[in-house]
Amino acid sequence: MNSIPVTQRLTTPEANIASLEKLRFWLQCVRSYAYQPIYKTDGRLMAVELLTIVTHPDNPAQRIAPDRYFTSVPVRHRVLVVEEQLRMLAERSAFFLRHDILASVNVDGPTLLAMRGQPKVTALIESLPWVRFELVEHISLPQDSTFASISEFGPIWLDDFGTGMANFSALSEVRYDYIKVARELFMMLRKTPEGRNLFILLLQLMNRYCQGVIVEGVETVEEWRDVQVSPAYAAQGYFLSRPVPFDNLENVLINLL
Repeated sequence: MNSIPVTQRLTTPEANIASLEKLRFWLQCVRSYAYQPIYKTDGRLMAVELLTIVTHPDNPAQRIAPDRYFTSVPVRHRVLVVEEQLRMLAERSAFFLRHDILASVNVDGPTLLAMRGQPKVTALIESLPWVRFELVEHISLPQDSTFASISEFGPIWLDDFGTGMANFSALSEVRYDYIKVARELFMMLRKTPEGRNLFILLLQLMNRYCQGVIVEGVETVEEWRDVQVSPAYAAQGYFLSRPVPFDNLENVLINLL
């Protein structure tokens, strides 16, 4: 009988140390927050998206991509960050209620599922009916879970439709409140007359799966006009407003001039 060679990968102390140092780096990162308004196509403010700015003390001038940060820290740490964000938003509860606008918070599926076991967090969510979670999909759900299992957190938005896993297969698993179309898809379809027609048809179809479509990354007046005459419900992007420090929330334009 011929023997079959078996290769075993041993975990060396050096590898463990490197892994711990890497985790230590991410846990040392510093967070600050900004917001970006989301405007309905008629120019009225619909919501603000809470944005996380991540830096490291060794190089505070260099921003770290938030998705890299959240992918690199444990789920339990991501839950703490979401709780931090919710408590910060809760301090401005009177503002959101007075203007009847929403606040969206980015979160991945595993973190949402982990939040179910945190009574303090779930009670906080229940006290903030104007908060919406934007489901980001750079982190996949556990195999024994489904997106439908996150519906108990209230209306969920789908972020970045047209990139990665965010496609029509996701729409069939749970009915989202609003769906955000990624700038990449928006720009690709704007290149040709056929693409522009397809964009209209795509939004009409997506509206069957949700309350409305939000177009991300609107950067010029021409792009804003295209969104306004489309079946889209709202939009966000640099043309409408760049990200603003969260402390300046009271100065947000409720209606575009």
